Amino acid sequence: MNQREPDFWVLEYVTITKDPRTGLVVAIGGTEKAADILQRTGGFLSAPGPRGDYHRLPHGLPIEQQRLKATSASHALLAAGHSVHLDPALNMLAAPDGDRDAALRYLAQLAERVSAAETSSAVAEVLTEVAAPVHGLLPLTREVIVRAWIAASDLHGAAPGEEPEPLARLGCTANSLSEAARVVLHARNHAARRTQPPVTAPAPAPGRAQAPASRRR
Repeated sequence: MNQREPDFWVLEYVTITKDPRTGLVVAIGGTEKAADILQRTGGFLSAPGPRGDYHRLPHGLPIEQQRLKATSASHALLAAGHSVHLDPALNMLAAPDGDRDAALRYLAQLAERVSAAETSSAVAEVLTEVAAPVHGLLPLTREVIVRAWIAASDLHGAAPGEEPEPLARLGCTANSLSEAARVVLHARNHAARRTQPPVTAPAPAPGRAQAPASRRR
């Protein structure tokens, strides 16, 4: 007896992922009921696509907002009985998927913050994250380079000052990072200052013309 293949409710499956080309968070598949849940709980918008309508989050959302809305929508869909695949990078409730991914998200957030900055102080805040003396990105990167320089030199058995030229250049790179941090901090301090509008001398109030000197008799 030939066994009949089961019928799958393909349209019940919803995939929520991030399009790598546009950076938009999109939801594909599902029924009208799923579309309603996406719109109500995640703020997704309906959009026409080459294979039918799909849903996406609005343009310009910060990464954390994208993750929050995608996670909320996926859990609401699951609670309503839909099968959902949520991109792990969008799942706010998942265990961290590695320090590297967290670092990449952090850098992307800094780029978004400074792009959306409307004041000099907002720019200064991002520059502080980049070049703060202890926990700034540049000083921490310099620390990695210095330790790599020392470790590589030790593994090659090279005495200080006798390293192969490519390794010696790591020391120069560490110095360059220190200088870069100094330059960024200087720019940060400049941006943090509240710029005062130029003071212009008030225009003289209109009055009577100066009386002519007394005529000589």
